[in-house]
Amino acid sequence: MKKTMTVNLGGMVYHIDDDAYDKLKKYLDQVKDELRSFQGSNEIYQDIEMRIAELFGEKLKHNRQVITSNEVEEVIGIMGNPEDITGKSTEEEYTSKRRKYKRMHRDPDNRIIGGVCSGLAAYWRIDPTIVRLIFILLAIFGMAGVLIYLILWIVLPEAHTVAQKLEMRGEAVNLSNMGDFFRQEFENVKRSFQKK
Repeated sequence: MKKTMTVNLGGMVYHIDDDAYDKLKKYLDQVKDELRSFQGSNEIYQDIEMRIAELFGEKLKHNRQVITSNEVEEVIGIMGNPEDITGKSTEEEYTSKRRKYKRMHRDPDNRIIGGVCSGLAAYWRIDPTIVRLIFILLAIFGMAGVLIYLILWIVLPEAHTVAQKLEMRGEAVNLSNMGDFFRQEFENVKRSFQKK
């Protein structure tokens, strides 16, 4: 018989056994330590915590109610080492056995109108200008382009979180990719301030 406790992780409540809680707490403490050097580390930590909560949600879909040490180890394996955030890790990048898939989202960062074209371009890994030109040509030769764009604007969710932005690009949502994303965003902000 094992003790269980209730934890709030990324805004979701989970029941977790004692051993699993200790492993998860140790892992999250290491992640916090690695994030200290990042500006906006609280928001980054919340994104990581939300991603871990999503993974636990997937694990508990099969009529299970309690997170065990095995699930924590699997999630840690998917997320990667805390050192991957800062790029200090010397280990090879972890390749997940979990299926990798892309999700279509509207891209709020590169949008001109609604982010549909830039989201589709990120999904297909092509230049957004190509997708925009296709929609313009469809709009010129009939209302099909406008209609399709409006439908996609309504149907496609906007990529708000880091996990959604990585999925939109077809990248694995792990600490290494999240760390790369944050470093890239920080460099973009730094460059935009230098231009002013």
